[in-house]
Amino acid sequence: MNRKQFLILVIALMVLGSAGLALFWQDISAYRASGARIGAKLLQELKVADVAQIRLQDAKTRTTLVRKDDRWVVEERGGYTADFQAIGDFIVKLIELKVTQSEQVGESLLPRVELVEPGKGEGSGTLVEFKDKSGKVLASFVLGKKVLKKDPLNPLPSARDGVPAGRYVRVSGAKDSTVVVVSDPLNAAEAGPGKWLAKDFFKTERVKTLALGPEGAAALWRIARDVEWGQWKFAGRGGDLDASAAVGAVNALGNLAFADAAVGAKPEDAEKATVAVAETFDNLTYTVKIAKKKSGADYHVSFTVAGEPPAQRVPEKGEKPEDKERRDKEFAENLKKLTERVAREQGLAKWTYVLDKSAMAPLLRSREEMIRKPKDSKR
Repeated sequence: MNRKQFLILVIALMVLGSAGLALFWQDISAYRASGARIGAKLLQELKVADVAQIRLQDAKTRTTLVRKDDRWVVEERGGYTADFQAIGDFIVKLIELKVTQSEQVGESLLPRVELVEPGKGEGSGTLVEFKDKSGKVLASFVLGKKVLKKDPLNPLPSARDGVPAGRYVRVSGAKDSTVVVVSDPLNAAEAGPGKWLAKDFFKTERVKTLALGPEGAAALWRIARDVEWGQWKFAGRGGDLDASAAVGAVNALGNLAFADAAVGAKPEDAEKATVAVAETFDNLTYTVKIAKKKSGADYHVSFTVAGEPPAQRVPEKGEKPEDKERRDKEFAENLKKLTERVAREQGLAKWTYVLDKSAMAPLLRSREEMIRKPKDSKR
């Protein structure tokens, strides 16, 4: 081997050595970058104040939450007010969320962990996207399959295969195929618009009379009581009223909770309506229209509230001056709260709501079901 060949060999070895060293350090850097993500926040750059729009989308539904002035609204529900607390909790949880596991997953394996973007094939997850007020995307990622953790001490049948303890996440636009796992199942990240609506609803408190019957026809039954804590009785036609059925009907009306807002609901979408009319000791009248949907088992419900609460308290007989002052103050405070509540309810009255049939069952009783049954003498 002459001098020239020796120098060529040395140079070749140096080049190969440099390339190998570069690959080595590249692997070390990749390892360190991956390791640094463990324990790091999932969305390190996201700030609560910058978020003005949130989009959640799965294979079937989509929800767009938009911040307008001092409130959030649900775009898919005609601008219905969104649950501010739920949105705030969701954003804060995501900002504080930390990575517990990081791994490389090929494109072909993404469906197995439900990390395919909605609309791009089977095995899709839930796309979550945050934007600022100008429409710029601040963060975008896909929430995939929930990670289950087995707990042998949990006796519930639903925990047999494990309880949700984490979730697979794939950050959109990532240069690599890294998939991470976070330590929270993020159960609140649902794309159904109804889940994000503010659930304030009307409350029929201190009911004095309650009647139920077909729309445009005489009531099937009407019950009443003379004083707030008095015994319920049939009004008008006689009959032996079942006290538990009466209380059940009144309580059902006073505790209604809706699942969704029926935007664009038409009369032909539901069967003929039943109307419940409740008069209260506060001089308010609630008229509630209830119609079973032709498709499914849910009901379309709308309501109106009329009347004004008494502006003055009627003093009790023999009332002492010190009692009068205290009761007048309590009356004024309660009147303020009631007036504010009625104003809020009147704002809600422009919408039609979707309610589950189980919530309506105690109210939608026939007259026969409201009558007390004779006790069985054969015991």
